[in-house]
Amino acid sequence: MKKITRRSFLTVCGAAAAAAALTACGGSASSSASTAASSAASSAAAALSGNVAAGGSTSMKNVIAALTEGFAEVEPGVTVSYDPTGSGAGITGAADKTLDIGLSSRALKDDEKADVDGTTIALDGIAIIVNNASKVEDLTVDQLKQMFTGEITNWSEVGGGDGEIVLIGREAGSGTRDGFESIVDVKDSCKYAQELTATGAVISAVEANPLAIGYASLSAVGDTVKMVTVGGVECSEDTVKDGSYEVQRPFVFVTNKSVTLSEQAQAFFDFATSADAADLIRTAGAVPVNE
Repeated sequence: MKKITRRSFLTVCGAAAAAAALTACGGSASSSASTAASSAASSAAAALSGNVAAGGSTSMKNVIAALTEGFAEVEPGVTVSYDPTGSGAGITGAADKTLDIGLSSRALKDDEKADVDGTTIALDGIAIIVNNASKVEDLTVDQLKQMFTGEITNWSEVGGGDGEIVLIGREAGSGTRDGFESIVDVKDSCKYAQELTATGAVISAVEANPLAIGYASLSAVGDTVKMVTVGGVECSEDTVKDGSYEVQRPFVFVTNKSVTLSEQAQAFFDFATSADAADLIRTAGAVPVNE
């Protein structure tokens, strides 16, 4: 059974209320009101169709999948396509109008705000991950800074076993990388052993190497690797929302300032930023901001 959107529900209720008011004024008005109510209900029930082109952040994969699935129950005639090309490409796609909605897992930079708007739909903790065999349970932001810049090179210096630290990161242009490096203050100074093009690839590399450390979206981390606490605070929904977990970033919908979204794109945007989408976002592992 197709769910009734909040907009449709309010439209029908408004028409019904108008009908009731006019009924009190006379039979002819009642007849006109009934016709208006019927017309409004038919209009509200009319399904949208077409495609919404979205793309960008690979870290937002699970969130977009959940939102797309939920939106399909409301508007089954609309297809939301998703091209996981990285945050930089998502912002560029919105700016050059090749995407209806760009996806970025970092806040917009000042020079990007001239052409596009950013709307935060969720928050994401950037989890610091190590191999399940690692003895390390907690690291400070300062220790992370020293590790990723090569000042600390051995696990024994941070409470682990003897072994050279292997740094795993994302490629240049990645929103996860930009978020991590900005927060930890290691922008463009990391000594990566590997720079990988997807969140899943980072997790797999850390899973396979007992000496590795990396970072990944909270929404993507399972039990194949271990999340260490940062400054004694675990990476969780509660700690991201209350701000106590330091390594976090926004998930952003990016739209072009000079273009009016299509009806179907606007409907998806409204759905994703509504309280109705909060549970979907939470199920995908991110922290909703509208509920």
